[in-house]
Amino acid sequence: MIRLFVGLGNPGPEYDDTRHNAGFWYIEQLARRLNVHLSMDRAYHGFVARANTPQGPVWLLQPQTYMNLSGKSVSALARFFKIAPNEILVAHDELDMLPGQVKLKQGGGHAGHNGLRDTHAQLGSPDYWRLRLGIGHPGVKTEVAAYVLRKPPMSERELIEQCIDKALQATDALLSGDMAKATAAIHAGAQRPKPPKPPRLAGGTEPSPAQKSSTPKEG
Repeated sequence: MIRLFVGLGNPGPEYDDTRHNAGFWYIEQLARRLNVHLSMDRAYHGFVARANTPQGPVWLLQPQTYMNLSGKSVSALARFFKIAPNEILVAHDELDMLPGQVKLKQGGGHAGHNGLRDTHAQLGSPDYWRLRLGIGHPGVKTEVAAYVLRKPPMSERELIEQCIDKALQATDALLSGDMAKATAAIHAGAQRPKPPKPPRLAGGTEPSPAQKSSTPKEG
C-alpha cells in the first residue's frame, strides 16, 4: 500500500499557481478527500498531515525546501516512519505529457526533473511510485525553467485539475495496495466524442451519398 503521498512544488504565494506546483495541487485535493489538515512540521521540512484509514495510518507531505531539495523532506519522514520507497507516491509536473494527461508508474529515471533527482538521491532508490501530471512543453529546452514557473492559462489549469480529480478516484486502490487497479483507473481513457450527425435536407431527410459527394468544396 501507499503509506506516504508526496506532492512536489515550491513554497510561497508567488509559486502557488505555477505549473511546477501541480504536485502541491494534488496533495491539497487529497487532504480534502481524506478530511485532514496540512500543517508545518519542521522535523520533516514540510507541510504534513496524518490520515487514519482502514488500511492503517498514511502521511501526506508538501516539502517546503524548494524543488531542488525535495528529497531532504521526503527522506526525513520516510526514514522516521520506516516507509519503503515502494510505499511512497510522488506527484509531480510532467513536461513530456500534455495538460489533460496523467499516468502512474513505478521507478525509472528523473528525466531532468530536479525534485525527482533529489528524491532519488536522498532515498537512495528510484523505486517509488510517481503520479505524472502533464503540463506540456514550451518546445524549446532553454525556455523550460521559465515555463514551469509561469501560471498556465485557465484552459490548461482546468485540464490538470481534471487529471487530479481522476487520480483521486484511485485513492482507495492506492491505499489498499492494488496498484494494478489504481493504474487501470488512472490510465483509463476519456470516452471518445460521437461524430457529428450529417446535415439534413429540407423535409428532414439526410443527403444521399451521391449528394454528399457533389457538395462543392472550398478551394
